[in-house]
Amino acid sequence: MHEESVELLNRAVADELTAVHQYMFFHFHCDDQGYDLLAGLFKATAIEEMLHIERLAERILFLKGDVEMVASGEVEKIHEVGKMLEFSLKLEEDSIKKYNRWANECGTNADSVSKKLFEDLVADEERHYDQYDTELDNLNKFGDRYLALQSIERSKSRGAAQPAQ
Repeated sequence: MHEESVELLNRAVADELTAVHQYMFFHFHCDDQGYDLLAGLFKATAIEEMLHIERLAERILFLKGDVEMVASGEVEKIHEVGKMLEFSLKLEEDSIKKYNRWANECGTNADSVSKKLFEDLVADEERHYDQYDTELDNLNKFGDRYLALQSIERSKSRGAAQPAQ
């Protein structure tokens, strides 16, 4: 019935899977470097992207389609925080553009529920974009001191957890 919508929804699943993989990669590396705030942001975003996949899959199944669980791209092996944030901005910006376009296509095909789902995803992706943009602004404003503060906070919290000798 709504083959076009199922195709678009599956394309979104593929993009969201790629985002989950990418953000978890960034999470692992930020965590390893002691950047707890950024590690937490990447992890939280990955979890939100997983929830997007769930919502998309539910809609696909409702439309009697099959969920294609294949990522649309490979993980970019970026280790430098500024480049991670820039790449994340691009991912979110691309999703915003696609989801806006796909919402309009679903509306044209008389599928207002899928249209609304894409519109809701746009709002989430815009929030993610804003979070990454803020972090990049902080990094540009404060430089390596911004990252050093995150690393120092981790050291202080871990040191406070050590029993006295």
